[in-house]
Amino acid sequence: MSAAWGKCFDPTGARYGVPTYPWRLAPDGYATRRQLRTKGLRPGGQPIAAQLMRVNRRRGNVRVAYLYREDLAKPVRPMTSRKWGALALAMLARRTCPRCLLDVGYCIPTSYGICGTCIATEEQRAA
Repeated sequence: MSAAWGKCFDPTGARYGVPTYPWRLAPDGYATRRQLRTKGLRPGGQPIAAQLMRVNRRRGNVRVAYLYREDLAKPVRPMTSRKWGALALAMLARRTCPRCLLDVGYCIPTSYGICGTCIATEEQRAA
């Protein structure tokens, strides 16, 4: 057993306060938030039941993924028409260029803040 694997294996929870398992070796019945979401579930207010841990040998930092019990998970709340409308307006705002005020059909990168056409025209002016 490697030292990194030994740091990540604590099924009793004595070292970290919650049961800790090495990456990809969690027992059945536990799932991360993303795994619950793919099954149509959500944690539903339950506390963290366990965690997965992975140690990067080169940098020495640790990655942690929290696990929740699947049997205590609740179904995902359905989207209402108001939520769909709010989401559509938010996406429209992300696709609308503030300079030319056109819906460009893609989310405008926050690094530029304007659409590709406006970037090209700005570069032509500068040249």
